[in-house]
Amino acid sequence: MTDDDWLVAALKAVAHPQRLTILGWLREPESFPPQLRPAEEVGVCLKHIQARLGASQSTVSQYLAVLQRAGLVHCTKIGQWSHYRRDEAAVERLTSQLPSVI
Repeated sequence: MTDDDWLVAALKAVAHPQRLTILGWLREPESFPPQLRPAEEVGVCLKHIQARLGASQSTVSQYLAVLQRAGLVHCTKIGQWSHYRRDEAAVERLTSQLPSVI
């Protein structure tokens, strides 16, 4: 994937209000309820993101899949649960490239 292709995919991923909101929330994983494994280490459990957003599990999963395909979040499976955390390097890359293209 070229840099331009990645930038377009990342911009499309954050162009949706709920996906952008989730990405912002994941900046502060400690703001979510406690988990068996710390969210700072493994990410935030999908059920906590779903509860905060007030959307169905399938909808939130779709939002996170888009962010994951764009490389903005990583998923870690622990048992039956999926945990998501931001890829800070990718978010920084996105924000640093915006001034050069706009």
